[in-house]
Amino acid sequence: MSIPSPRPVAEAAVRSVLIVDDSIVARAALGRMIDATDRYVVVGAVSGVRPALEFLKRHRVDIVLLDLQLPEIDGLTGLPDLLAAGQGAKVLVVSATAGEGAIATIQALALGAADTLAKPGIGDFAGRFSDLLRERLDRLGSVDEVATAAPRAPVSAPQQSISPFDIVAVGASTGGIHALSAMLRAIPPAFRQPILITQHLPASFMPYFAAQLALIAGRPCDVAEDHMRIRPGRIMIAPGHAHLCFARTSDGAAARLSREPAVSGCLPSVDPMFASAAQVFGKRALGVVLSGMGRDGSIGARDLLGEGASVIVQDRGSSVVWGMPGAIANAGTATAILPPDAIGRLIAEQGVGK
Repeated sequence: MSIPSPRPVAEAAVRSVLIVDDSIVARAALGRMIDATDRYVVVGAVSGVRPALEFLKRHRVDIVLLDLQLPEIDGLTGLPDLLAAGQGAKVLVVSATAGEGAIATIQALALGAADTLAKPGIGDFAGRFSDLLRERLDRLGSVDEVATAAPRAPVSAPQQSISPFDIVAVGASTGGIHALSAMLRAIPPAFRQPILITQHLPASFMPYFAAQLALIAGRPCDVAEDHMRIRPGRIMIAPGHAHLCFARTSDGAAARLSREPAVSGCLPSVDPMFASAAQVFGKRALGVVLSGMGRDGSIGARDLLGEGASVIVQDRGSSVVWGMPGAIANAGTATAILPPDAIGRLIAEQGVGK
């Protein structure tokens, strides 16, 4: 197949898009929607992973729209190679198999896709789908204000020693599933401190998300229920319909679910989890903030820091969106700024045997 020459991008603010879909009708429909915007332009449209890789050898793009049902090499199989060839391009999966709660959705996010969108039938591309596509593109194509400012402490190693900790509380959003995977793989089975996670996802995703994390981390993972005990060697994740908070018990601590409105507007939100961890565990908590849009976690991080706890954030270079970690880094309050695998190694070094 011949590779189409890229169309010129008129101005620096316009984001370039490569469409990878085996349906010529879908490629045309997606192309019309994207070119109708004033912020995005289609520079290439190909039918599969191989031609997409050939295109990316010659051209740089900002965003790749990827279908998962492709001939020869399916989208999930080709995703890691596309990310490598894209040299920083963000992959938005647009596929009929990427619906809410679908296994393929979590798999794509764990492999490094920045976001997903369920593709409708050919006759339903107009209207609501067009709005959703623009929304997803804006989410990936925009840069949070906190990410544009240079951090006051642009370090790649700990600025100070990590305080001893009894639990690890992790917050993440867009791009966070891939970052979580890298971080958890770097933590060995000997690590016994509980890992508590708030990831922005709908409730329908949570059972499969928990199963995926258990497989990746090599340790049990529970979707939090009210009064569930926090136990060593396990992961607990916030359900999609409530914040994960904590309460002291006679023999440790337990989950307490809350639906109180959070400043960020997120449900679940990282801020209530961090604030509750600060109250219950004090300086013996460790906060981690991974890739995500917005500022969720920055208020709760201040609560943790105020108790003498440490807060580690993901570095900008490895983040899909450096909003949440960037808000803390730019405030100059991050204990360390590291890529996810290095965060995992640091947690393991500080936590094993303590």
